[in-house]
Amino acid sequence: MPSPDSARPASDSDDPAPHEADAASAVPEVPEAALPAHVTPDAASAEAPPTTPTRRRTIAGLVVLGLLILVVAATAWVGIRGLQAKDALEAAVPLASTIQDQILAGDGEQAAQTAADLAEFAAIARSRTSDPIWRGYEFLPFLGPNLTAVRELATVVDDVAQNAVTPLAGLAGTLDLNAFKPVDGSIALQPLLDAQPSVDQANTALARAAEDVTAIDTDNVVPVVRDAVIRLQTVTEQTASSLDAMDRAVTLLPAMLGGAAPRDYILLFQNLAELRATGGIPGALALVHTDQGSVELTQQATAEDFDPFAAPVLPLGDDTTLIYGDITGEYIQNVTLTPDFAQTGALAREMWRLQFGLEANGVLSIDPVALSYLLDATGPITLATGDELNADNAVSLLLHDVYARYDDLKQQDIFFAAAAGAVFDAVKSGRADPNRLIAALARAGAEHRVLVWSADETEQAVLADTTLAGGRPVSDDSTNRFGLYLNDLSGAKMDFYLDVETAIGQQTCRTDRRPQYTLEVTVTNTAPADAATSLPVYVTGRGISGVPLGNIKTMVSAYGVPTMYNLGVTRDGVDAEHVPATDASYPVTSLVFELAPGESTVLHFDWLGTGPFTGDLALRSTPLITLHETEKLDLSC
Repeated sequence: MPSPDSARPASDSDDPAPHEADAASAVPEVPEAALPAHVTPDAASAEAPPTTPTRRRTIAGLVVLGLLILVVAATAWVGIRGLQAKDALEAAVPLASTIQDQILAGDGEQAAQTAADLAEFAAIARSRTSDPIWRGYEFLPFLGPNLTAVRELATVVDDVAQNAVTPLAGLAGTLDLNAFKPVDGSIALQPLLDAQPSVDQANTALARAAEDVTAIDTDNVVPVVRDAVIRLQTVTEQTASSLDAMDRAVTLLPAMLGGAAPRDYILLFQNLAELRATGGIPGALALVHTDQGSVELTQQATAEDFDPFAAPVLPLGDDTTLIYGDITGEYIQNVTLTPDFAQTGALAREMWRLQFGLEANGVLSIDPVALSYLLDATGPITLATGDELNADNAVSLLLHDVYARYDDLKQQDIFFAAAAGAVFDAVKSGRADPNRLIAALARAGAEHRVLVWSADETEQAVLADTTLAGGRPVSDDSTNRFGLYLNDLSGAKMDFYLDVETAIGQQTCRTDRRPQYTLEVTVTNTAPADAATSLPVYVTGRGISGVPLGNIKTMVSAYGVPTMYNLGVTRDGVDAEHVPATDASYPVTSLVFELAPGESTVLHFDWLGTGPFTGDLALRSTPLITLHETEKLDLSC
């Protein structure tokens, strides 16, 4: 058997050794001509690292691994801080209502501490969502818009906490609500003056917050984030509106209460049993005198004290004359025919000047429903007649029962004025609970039952666009606001039995995408079938206006948004006779209807918009005795 050596091919030399020859044959030779002049073949072989590709793969792997670790760490960082921000925001939310309860309870010191806790949680939420890593992740698809929305949400909450809640809570910590309570018919002015800087700062912050939260883009966020933004938007808008009213109040009240000089205001008591656009006829009036915070009723009058004027006491303008007639400026009972309370105020002031020789500084208005709210704060009042006037019976006693008791118109107005004066005296004496009084005034103001006009242009500018101003409805980018105003034509007090329900909606059926808006008004005469004989003759009107006893005859005027085109009105599905007009650029449709006891009718007022609109729809209407919430009207093409 041959040996291993004999099996190996013969070579010319015994060198190199067999294993060295194998190694040499595994390395390719490099031609000398391919090498630089100073590099020998042996040197080239020595410098070439046999593992270069492996090393490169290793380095690349380490880089990828490092980046992966960084991504995981950053994602974990964002996730952890997101959870921390969520926890902070959730801890902050209930504190807002806690602060409100503490302020209303008069615990200003505790409210200030709760506000500090709220501010701390809000600051944590903001800091957790504003670092560079978080901001960088906002550029990612899907996740990014959510992170941006959460950051902006936290920023708004922090702004509100620092610049609105904190100063208000601090103000509550130094003031007692009882400081605003009248004492011996006088209201302290200094607390109002002291409150102005804090309220102004908070009002500015809330207004800014309302704009900022509205600007948050929620088109590409998850539902939970969108819901949070919507909730914050609702709260900030509602609070901003209330705080804006408070800011205007602390700005105006010191001057209106005679802080700089004595003031005189005409007070109209609007009788809702005989409707007018802003409430009812002003059958009873009074003169309110203020001086350094003291408030006195110095004169009372009734509509019977004013003879009709031969012509409007002030120029009315073509719009008012066309829709409501010259009688708006000729009879004190008709100055409230127009929904523009600024015009009402100017007319009533001039009539008072012509009748009594005094030029007032402004005009105020209140109705019996608002008086019932005030009675909830003062408690029951015993009138000179022996009647107990309370929150439950005020409306019925003043708008219905009095007509069965007194046949004489002047006696009725005197009773009404005396009752209103008694409530006024109870409030100014300090008898009212401060918390309930504020709530009563806020509710009455929100329902347009308390109206104010100032002859001072600067003060009137502060009042403008508030619920107290009583102006025509003002729309904005987010809400189209319509108007519905009713004026009695029966010459009776039958509107105690008038029930009005409303609904509003829009539909887009045209190829140019212009929407059609519809206001549905359902009106019912709820008087008993035998109203003609069972009700007092003064309630039914004695037929002096040619209206059958028990019937209700009313002119209703519906106001669209200034840019809209008037499409008219239908009654019970049939085109109705109406008067189209324009009032200060508002498209107006006026219609007269008459209803027998138990009868009902449905009106549809229509307008055409100028372009697509996806915002809200709202309605401002005559403040009736009973108010129903305006419903959403479902429409289809």
